[in-house]
Amino acid sequence: MTNREEAEVQISELDLLASMFPYEEEFTVTDQLAVAELKHYVENESAEMPSSKVQFILNVKPEVSNASMVEFSMACALPLKYPTVLPEITVRSSLLSRSQQIHLNSDLKTYLMQNCSGEPCMLSAREWVKDHAAAYIDKELSSSSVTTSNAMQSEDITFTRLWIYSHHIYNKQKRKNIIDWAKELSLSGFCMPGKPGVVCVEGLQSSCEEFWSRVRRLTWKRILIRHREDVSLEGGGHAEIQKQRKFSTLEEKCFDAHGARGNHMDLGQLYRFLEEKGCADIFQMYFGVEGH
Repeated sequence: MTNREEAEVQISELDLLASMFPYEEEFTVTDQLAVAELKHYVENESAEMPSSKVQFILNVKPEVSNASMVEFSMACALPLKYPTVLPEITVRSSLLSRSQQIHLNSDLKTYLMQNCSGEPCMLSAREWVKDHAAAYIDKELSSSSVTTSNAMQSEDITFTRLWIYSHHIYNKQKRKNIIDWAKELSLSGFCMPGKPGVVCVEGLQSSCEEFWSRVRRLTWKRILIRHREDVSLEGGGHAEIQKQRKFSTLEEKCFDAHGARGNHMDLGQLYRFLEEKGCADIFQMYFGVEGH
């Protein structure tokens, strides 16, 4: 299968998922820029290969009589060579212990390797999670705890930075939630309220995804992840995570608000702030123009 054929399969599968799961609480693309790059590559023969993987979340509620409150979140990434290579899927639930989560994800990967090599498999993966994941909540690992600790050591830590765009952020409670949740999850970054609203959070991948899961459940006119950065830290500890940060804490930034409601920020000042932090390229992703 050629690179372009693989890209076409990915677009078709994303369209299918969007039609089957039209609600945000079921299916959410977490990097719209990657999808736009992929479509551009498919539609233009002279286009270069996309630079980033398509990433999305599938939320699954298992069909178990006593599991009405259980929800599993599948964080999915499609490598550029998918479906020739397997997708990257991490299943999480607040009810799973660390060892149960490792066990579940290991079994899902084995299932995909045995049944789905070379074929689109997101629906198969979702069905497997729907049918089997709830059983892992009560399941203790049959193998020794040594196996678990080895599995945890071999699992790379991923540092993530999310750039979130909102049509507007005015509500004081939402603004307080953003700051409180970031502090609770040890995330740094900034929040620019007003119209448009800009939020950047950075830290452990699992913490960023938990933050996004909470934020998107609030009521918004429009909110999306405009861009996402992931850096794999092999065996990375606290010092390695701190080294990746561009922001020391999460604070609210207001840049000379103006307009009838005092809700429009000075975007020139925002650009200079991003430039100081080494993030100037993000400005064009948000606003479609070069900063100055």
